[in-house]
Amino acid sequence: MLGNFHRNFYRNCTPNVKTPEQEAVLRSIRKLIDFWRISPEELEFEASGMPSVLPEVVMPAGPKYRHPVSGDTWDGQGSQPEWLKEALTRGGYTVDELRCASPESFRLEH
Repeated sequence: MLGNFHRNFYRNCTPNVKTPEQEAVLRSIRKLIDFWRISPEELEFEASGMPSVLPEVVMPAGPKYRHPVSGDTWDGQGSQPEWLKEALTRGGYTVDELRCASPESFRLEH
């Protein structure tokens, strides 16, 4: 069972929970904190209730390659798409010709 200290800490740091899913998650977190005897200081929360160290958000990089005719794009992640293979082998394009100069140089539809 959670001690009074932990109960008060949770009430002060958690906003009003409205969904049953959120309540279930908080119950699980509280049980884990109590089981592992984690102190509020170890959670690195500031007075605002937000973690003092937030994870870095990585924004999507956008496409790195764009076909000048079809407008198809590829971000360089994963396997090369067929349109890129075709453009390089049969279309006569070079990698430099298909590389996007900047994020503004591509169309979103493809």
